[in-house]
Amino acid sequence: MTHAALIDPLRVRQDFSLLDPTEGGARLVYLDSAATSQKPNAVLEAMDDYYRCANANVHRGVYRLAQEATERFEDGRRAVAELVTAPLPGTIFTKNATEAINLVAWAWGLRTLRPHDVVMVTEMEHHSGIVPWQIVAKMTGAEVRFAPITPEGELDHEWIDHTLASAPVRMVSIVHVSNVLGTINPVTDIVARAHAHGALVLVDASQSVPHMPVSFADIGCDFMAFTGHKMLGPTGIGVLVGRPELLDEMEPFLGGGEMIADVRTDGSDWADLPSKFEAGTPPIAESVGLGAACAYLSSLGLDAVRAHEVHLTAYALDALSEIEGLRIFGPRDPARRGGAISFHLPDLHPHDIAQLVDADNICVRAGHHCAKPLMRALGVNATARASTYIYNDTGDIDAFVTALHRARAYFAG
Repeated sequence: MTHAALIDPLRVRQDFSLLDPTEGGARLVYLDSAATSQKPNAVLEAMDDYYRCANANVHRGVYRLAQEATERFEDGRRAVAELVTAPLPGTIFTKNATEAINLVAWAWGLRTLRPHDVVMVTEMEHHSGIVPWQIVAKMTGAEVRFAPITPEGELDHEWIDHTLASAPVRMVSIVHVSNVLGTINPVTDIVARAHAHGALVLVDASQSVPHMPVSFADIGCDFMAFTGHKMLGPTGIGVLVGRPELLDEMEPFLGGGEMIADVRTDGSDWADLPSKFEAGTPPIAESVGLGAACAYLSSLGLDAVRAHEVHLTAYALDALSEIEGLRIFGPRDPARRGGAISFHLPDLHPHDIAQLVDADNICVRAGHHCAKPLMRALGVNATARASTYIYNDTGDIDAFVTALHRARAYFAG
């Protein structure tokens, strides 16, 4: 596949102190962005400037410093909402995508699900898209059903349609892009099919928002969860986007300061959205950093980010396919998948792979990737995973493949 990269990763790397050889010494080949991305200097500087020049609690003070802190915090929310075309009142900050999904499971599911209701998830979900629903289903008598995957690593859509038509499905919780298979699920189509049968849909967009244009409005889902640290932002902040009319009907997930309109000895009244779901002091500096991350991604253009990913993925799939016995999981068409590539070598344990290539300053992930049901469906206990982003180039792939060959030679004796 001859696909011109629209992003210059050599120039991009200069914006990342950890990746810039002029500052960090030997070049780091970072191929674990599906776990967490590196942070550009613009994000670090925005957070540092907040703490140095505008540190105060938000929404609570009338003095100038508190008002400036509040404005910077809400600027972060506005940047996130604009990036994913979300309603501002329905853009809620959590500490990560896991908490965002838990918020829906507890604030909607615990109070809505009844015995024999069905929550549909998929075999390719991250544990955060499974465990909250299992907990709430156990408490309510509902059932969690798993949409299976095909041998090509895509969803079995016939099973989905049959289950939607024959079972009382109340919620479909589905990952947009698999963190293991790289599969890009047709979420817009799935949302339409689920809505036609009266089910709500939560989309886990943690692996899509950082890598491609994603529009909450265009997808048409009811809830969308993603996390800051995979999209160049800091850890400690995630996002739940929800339809305001649904969020208005839900009870709060956490109680305390900031999420109330009034507190009395006989009860309390809730604040308007989004404050209703943001109890306590929020992640202020993290919002500032996430806003800067959104600005950085917007400056690159998410269409260009996606084109660069397709280019690198195609190159990596071809390069890895030349290694004898290596099995790649997920779709082989780079246009149908993200940049996370999981693979298995029968004569090398994934942990050995990760340790041996680390000797060459190459970072890849090994393990079950918080997707044990998927591992079982694939017939393996773990995989090695290389995942690219805007600061990677074909040289990183070449270095990784060379290191893989050295690892095999080491074990071959």
